[in-house]
Amino acid sequence: MSLSKQARAIATSPTLALNEQASKLRARGEPVIHLGIGEPKNPTPINAILSSSARLRVGDVKYSRVDGTPSLKKAIIRYTEENYGRLPAPENIIVTTGAKQSLFNILYTLLNPQDEVILLAPYWVSYPEMVKMCYGVPVVVTPEDGTFYHRMAEIEQAVSAYTRAIIVNSPNNPSGVMYPPEFIAELVDYCERKGIYLICDDIYHKLVFDRKEWHPAYAYSDKSIDDGHVIVVNGVSKAYGMTGFRIGWVIAPRKMVEVMINVQSQMTSNPSTLLQAAAEGALIGSQGVIENLRLTIQNNRDVVLTELKAFNNVRIIPPDGTFYVLPDFRAYGDDSVALARFLLETALVVTVPGAAFGMEGYLRLSYAGSIKDLTEGVKRMRWALDPTAPNEIYIGDRKLVRDWL
Repeated sequence: MSLSKQARAIATSPTLALNEQASKLRARGEPVIHLGIGEPKNPTPINAILSSSARLRVGDVKYSRVDGTPSLKKAIIRYTEENYGRLPAPENIIVTTGAKQSLFNILYTLLNPQDEVILLAPYWVSYPEMVKMCYGVPVVVTPEDGTFYHRMAEIEQAVSAYTRAIIVNSPNNPSGVMYPPEFIAELVDYCERKGIYLICDDIYHKLVFDRKEWHPAYAYSDKSIDDGHVIVVNGVSKAYGMTGFRIGWVIAPRKMVEVMINVQSQMTSNPSTLLQAAAEGALIGSQGVIENLRLTIQNNRDVVLTELKAFNNVRIIPPDGTFYVLPDFRAYGDDSVALARFLLETALVVTVPGAAFGMEGYLRLSYAGSIKDLTEGVKRMRWALDPTAPNEIYIGDRKLVRDWL
């Protein structure tokens, strides 16, 4: 069978085989704990349900504008003004089928073959593959000091005449760190001077802990949305826990949005009219749901950090936000895929290999689930890896004895 070289070059998800194996184990009744899914357990906000159900009651679920319904755009304008201090025009906004499509639309619109996009490691797993799908070249910058915080000098060394954009995700998936405002200010200034687009993936910007304050990139630019080089991506998946609704948006110069509309019109047409109504309901409804979720996730973060500290040789950089932590497990092996497979097969715990995020030897753990799963999951991991942990453990109704350390 002859298939596209470009399509075949896209890497398979390193979690796909692990998730498939976990599903088979669960189907056999095994007590698998999944610490890999970035999905909060909160119920859908009531205003989102009411807004979408109102559409259903009258049967008003037809095509809408490719770039989004006017009423949802109005809600996004208000949201942007309140959270970013900028007032975009409707022509600066395109609504998409999730923030993932937002990012793809941007890259497809910006890149010519062999154009480069700088990715800050650890990066979200889809960034490099999306760049390659648009015939671009991902250029990864990894902090030299062993932290998750970059220095501008490292980024400037990676910039070339082919650099078209830098993607910044803060708070960051998978590490949970939030970049300091001084660093964001430097990035904005550098990108504006060099004519490089700064793509801000802000999907977690509401989930910040310990009274820390998130600062938007717009705060450090005196240029208008149309004249500047800052592009913002956001959506309802994370802050509202509406992962399955698949509604995101882009705020960008209107000439760029015009091209993205053409791109999207040939790909998906408009996002679901019904789900746009749900997103609108979430944005204009009570925002207390975000604070409730944030407090729950912060408490989960504190629990998982406490549990991880029991490990003998795991290095942890505490997350500032999101619902992920990316501990350094290199003391137990440099191959994160093999390590994740070992934990699933031995301890029935699903983790995500750090190699997927450009950080080999690390494992991403999600603390979006229940406290019970977090404590039990880390306990099992420690039993499987740490020689100082107790030699015996109960997994489900079975008593297991460790005999490999």
